[in-house]
Order: sequence, then structure tokens, then C-alpha cells
Amino acid sequence: MSDHLVITIGRECGSGGRHIGKMLAEELGIKCYDKELLNLAAKESGLCRELFESHDEKPTNSFLYSLVMDTYSLGYTNSAYRDMPINHKIFLAQFDTIKKLATEESCIIIGRCADYALADFPNVVTVFVTADDDVKIHTLMERHKISESEAKDMMIKTDKRRSSYYNYYSNKRWGDTRSYDLCLNSSKVGLDGAVQIIRSFADLKIAHKNRK
Repeated sequence: MSDHLVITIGRECGSGGRHIGKMLAEELGIKCYDKELLNLAAKESGLCRELFESHDEKPTNSFLYSLVMDTYSLGYTNSAYRDMPINHKIFLAQFDTIKKLATEESCIIIGRCADYALADFPNVVTVFVTADDDVKIHTLMERHKISESEAKDMMIKTDKRRSSYYNYYSNKRWGDTRSYDLCLNSSKVGLDGAVQIIRSFADLKIAHKNRK
């Protein structure tokens, strides 16, 4: 099992979780994988990248849709994967890529059930980032140049999608404090403060583990 430090970050829409991950990665001198994970999973699996984009953190329960989309897959079609719906193939391809990354390097992985995929890895720190609704809405308004009502709608729909994806594929609940090592509110400490809290927590967790 790998001894690399891997920090996984689940995040609410507008909480700054992705930015926190990138800032932390830069400070630690390691890579942060967000959308980059889609390229790697596509390359490793032989599936079309467009499939990963269309299914990114989106559970698909429609069997008919899965059958139609499965005609576009290029890989993962032999033996165990042949009869599997395409959305499950996409998840497993990302699942395998996440585990491969964790065995090869220290890194930060944003979303995509990475904490669930790496549950058996010893040096993994699982984090969930939230923020106050007014702060998240303001952040989305500024980032996307949209109205307050549009930002609120984006926040609600994105979080619902991420929650459904996480709850569908993992055995835990998205945003539940029991699902993560550390949960923090970025609107209370700022992005820089969140980076320092996560880094300090990771150091303490690894040190505590090594003393056992």
C-alpha cells in the first residue's frame, strides 16, 4: 500500500474548495487533480473523453440512456465490463485512475468520490469544504458574472448533482461530517486560512498514525 500523502476535497458549489485544493497543492509542491482526472481516466481506460465530461459527477439511473450511450464507448468492453452500463464504466475508470495516482504520487484530488476510492490507503486525509450560502452566492455571481437568482439556482442544482453522485456510488453521505476526517467553513477563515487548517490537520493525522 502506498505511503504517499493524498488529500481529497469534497466541496459545496461556491465554497472555494477547488481553489483551496490548488492553493494547497502549490504550497506543498504537489499536483492537484480536478478536471485533469478526466483526461487521465479516458487515456487509461480507452473510453472517449466526451463521455467523462458528460457523466462528470452525474449519476445516471436510466437504463435506456446507458444502453444508448454504451455504443459510444471504445474500451472497458471486455469480460467484466461488457454488460455494465456506461455510467458505471465511467465511474470505475475514474475509481481505478484515482487509486493509481495514489500509489504513484502525493497529490490532491477534488471530488469524484476520491475519499471512497482511497478508503484503504493509510495516508489519506479526507476533507469537505462548505461556506455560508450568501458567501457562496456572491462568489458564483462574481465568478460567472450572473445574477443572484442565477447563482442561487446554480448552487442548488450543482450541490444536488454532486450529492446524488456521491450517495449513489459510495456507502457514505455527501456533506455528512461522519464521512470525512475534516469539515470546514471557508467563509469563516478565508481560503488562505482553510489551506493552513488542512495542512496542519494533515500533519497531525499522519504524526498521530505513526505514533500508534
